[in-house]
Amino acid sequence: MLTTTEALDLVERATTAEDLFGPRTTDQDKRKQARRRYHALASVLHPDVVGPDDTRAHAASANLTRLHHEWTNGTTVELTTKTAVYRIGEPFAKGSVANLYESDGPHVVKVVRNPALTPLLHGEWHALRQLERFTDTNQWLRPFYPRLLDTSGDVAKGSRAFTVLDPLRDGFVTLAEVKRAFPHGLDGRDYAWMHRRLLKALAGAHRIGLVHGAVTADNVLVHPGQHGIVLAGWSFAVEEGQRLLATSRTITYPPEVVDGEPVTAATDVHMAHTLMLDLLAHGEKRQRAFAQGCRQEQPRRRPDAADLLGEYDDLLEDLYGPRVFRPFALPKTGE
Repeated sequence: MLTTTEALDLVERATTAEDLFGPRTTDQDKRKQARRRYHALASVLHPDVVGPDDTRAHAASANLTRLHHEWTNGTTVELTTKTAVYRIGEPFAKGSVANLYESDGPHVVKVVRNPALTPLLHGEWHALRQLERFTDTNQWLRPFYPRLLDTSGDVAKGSRAFTVLDPLRDGFVTLAEVKRAFPHGLDGRDYAWMHRRLLKALAGAHRIGLVHGAVTADNVLVHPGQHGIVLAGWSFAVEEGQRLLATSRTITYPPEVVDGEPVTAATDVHMAHTLMLDLLAHGEKRQRAFAQGCRQEQPRRRPDAADLLGEYDDLLEDLYGPRVFRPFALPKTGE
């Protein structure tokens, strides 16, 4: 156990948080070591321990708390790969598997929260690499998928893997944000272009035997002005005919997932149309009926995403006539 003199010496000599706790890191074991060091020092320097008149110890205690907060929440955590160093700050979003961070370059870094879930990031890397190879010869599909730039590669036990992606920040929002902006549901003409593009993204993945496995509002990115759609969140992706490696309590799954059965392209079709029902206004009767028809209990009775494109286009033409560009924007705050 440290003496008061030793604790004072350590804290007063520290000019940065790293002097006390070492380099900032996302490694879970090292962060636990830093927390233990903080508690050991704090227990010696606490005002209740040193008494009300030890102003030197009081100042050191306050400085210790500041340095630990800076180390825990600071903006200079460094993540290293074989080819680059990425410095990250606070997460700007939290998914079911990982946190998302901006880096000091034009990247988004996705860091798994629990080291035990690292295999899910490995699955995402595999899926995104397959999609990149596929879109090398089908370039019109490239904009529908995230671009994998770098990875942590294999990490030590207890450490957290990470993925480096194209940022996709400027102008993009999630469908979850769209839903919050339109609490009474979307006009069918607005959701039409979003759903068409989502079907294209799924059809492309299904052509190479990939099942996304988590088609949710948080995993669909929308660029309102450019009518862009990106299907993100590939951590749950598997090859068709496999079982999902994990599930999330926040996701409503089709029956085959609930029953622990292998997933197929039909799994994504069910989830995409559950999402459609969640986003559309209740008055959009015909589109909602279309969505219900794609959510059959038996996977083999659900249509393919590629086939659905033609059927959906026929429905849209019947409802709205020839296709025209319809501007879309989220309401400004306070409107």
